[in-house]
Amino acid sequence: MPTETVHVLGAGGHGRVVVDSLQLLGYPAHAIRVRDDREDLNGSTMLGCAVEAPTIPAEGLNGWVHAAVGSAPIRRRLLEQCGLPAERWLTVVHPRACVAGSAKLGPASLVAAQAVIGPCAEIQTGVIVNHGAVVDHDCHVGAYAHIAPCASLGGGVQVGERVLVGAGARILPGVRIGDDVVIGAGAVVLTDIPPGQTWTGLPARPANKENK
Repeated sequence: MPTETVHVLGAGGHGRVVVDSLQLLGYPAHAIRVRDDREDLNGSTMLGCAVEAPTIPAEGLNGWVHAAVGSAPIRRRLLEQCGLPAERWLTVVHPRACVAGSAKLGPASLVAAQAVIGPCAEIQTGVIVNHGAVVDHDCHVGAYAHIAPCASLGGGVQVGERVLVGAGARILPGVRIGDDVVIGAGAVVLTDIPPGQTWTGLPARPANKENK
């Protein structure tokens, strides 16, 4: 566990999820700094940890960093602009998550409470595997994707970059999901999805005529 300051970028709801995870992992409140661009939050606290503005100060950051923002483009931008190398992008695994010993977790990823990462699964940089989500064996999840609460990926699923798999959605084994896809909450995906599309329903289908 790092002994230096951990900067949590983002003081919204997802920031609370990250701070709570860090505290349960044993990080003391004084070692956690929550950063946000909202000046009205400057000087306040989140779960007992100081909130400071701006998100990235002019002098840069030192220590460790985790981008706690739901938006994939913003998460990526914050990490790339924070001034710290990827070796200092902290991966956070809630103590009540289950991660297989053979799984690989990329920098700045989050595995939330009750989430499961199966054997030989791989998640890339900045991925969120949210509460109760399942990434089964041999899955690959691309950078900055978000597997929302209680969503599940069957064995061998391939998820592209910046994908959102909505809450409670289910992806059948072996399915391939292209980059920048959005899968609606509760959808059941039976087939591969090309990049850039939005799919919803049971079974999931393109959400509009342009995507058909």
